Amino acid sequence: MSKRLGLDLSPLRTSRDYRLVFTGGTVSAFGSFITYVTIPYQVAKLTDDPLMVGLLGVCELVPLLVMAFVGGALADYLDRRLLVRGGEFALAALTGVLLLNALSSKPHLWLLYLIAALAACVDGLQRPALEAMVPRLVEPEQLPAVMPLQSLAFQIAQLGGPALAGVLISAVDLSLVYAFDLVTFAVSLTCLTLVRAVPLPPDADRPSLRSVATGLRYAVSRPELLGTYLVDINAMFFGMPTALYPFLATSLGGPKILGLLYAAPSVGSLIATLTSGWTARIHRHGLLVLIAAALWGLGITGAGLSRTLWLTLFCLAFAGGADMISGIFRSVMWNQTIPDHLRGRLAGIEMLSYTTGPLLGQLRSGLMARTRLGVTGSIWLGGVLCMAGCAALAVALPQLVRYNGKDGLSRKKAADEAWLAASAARPSGD
Repeated sequence: MSKRLGLDLSPLRTSRDYRLVFTGGTVSAFGSFITYVTIPYQVAKLTDDPLMVGLLGVCELVPLLVMAFVGGALADYLDRRLLVRGGEFALAALTGVLLLNALSSKPHLWLLYLIAALAACVDGLQRPALEAMVPRLVEPEQLPAVMPLQSLAFQIAQLGGPALAGVLISAVDLSLVYAFDLVTFAVSLTCLTLVRAVPLPPDADRPSLRSVATGLRYAVSRPELLGTYLVDINAMFFGMPTALYPFLATSLGGPKILGLLYAAPSVGSLIATLTSGWTARIHRHGLLVLIAAALWGLGITGAGLSRTLWLTLFCLAFAGGADMISGIFRSVMWNQTIPDHLRGRLAGIEMLSYTTGPLLGQLRSGLMARTRLGVTGSIWLGGVLCMAGCAALAVALPQLVRYNGKDGLSRKKAADEAWLAASAARPSGD
């Protein structure tokens, strides 16, 4: 039973290049989460103004909306490994600037906002290439095992990075905190340098507005694929109340339990990941995406209605676990069905679906909390609306409900073969 439920490590055993990407990515993400915590702390220290801290999100969102499309188009035309490695170099350089700024006798506030915006630009360029590259490093049948492994790497970084950041911030100068992140880039760049180049499909589309439009048309033409984006946006828009955690903590025990509220969903995600072996035997991926997203809403509803700390933490952990299950099946659908020559552009669209939802969800929860609903009302009503949205999407998108992974993988292989045949028959001058 433990083998059937446990994490499938076969991609790490069988693929040298995937081991390198997994190791480098985990170490790099760990350091990046340290900086993710440190920049807002430094802004707060310089300004003592919560609004100035909140403006960091605006600086990140605007360039991300544009660069995700650009990064997706580039990922379908250039060597994806080189794009990922170039992104790591750029992020390391930006971290170096943060280090130098922290060493200054009067650190520049404007530079922190600029770095946040530039880092979002680089992320938009790099992440589609990384997400498009990983499926090429393993066999298609191993993708259900790869998605939990990718999630595990993220969760290790998400849990450990901020915790270590808190220790470092309180113990050493901020320049040393940024220096720690800089060291992690040395590890990731070494790993990425050792990864072999991932061959591009022949006759790849040149980056252009037309190529971006091709990716958008493909996404719209696949109702089950479009459904995964809409389910994720629905869940995060209505059920992402992290902006209210500081206020919820006040009613449940004070600032000392704030970290527990942030950590609880990650704990649930980690448990779901470590016991995700069963997901490889499920082929009704679309149905599970919907069910798990609705369970996320149920957990958020419970957190809003709870009046005790232990029950609130349990509900948030339950929600985090459900969100991870939904994420696993969404990722499998994306990577097992999208033709390789479109994978980068679709990864850019996916990136927008899972980054804009949480940011807009924080705005939604904050605005609703200012009404008569209050903080807890905003949370539980958001959870209810999330579940209602999932039910509405199930009715509106029957293709998503009926989707079968076996059929999707067969269609992808046929689409790849047809595109390769068309490319080979196309005159070289076209």
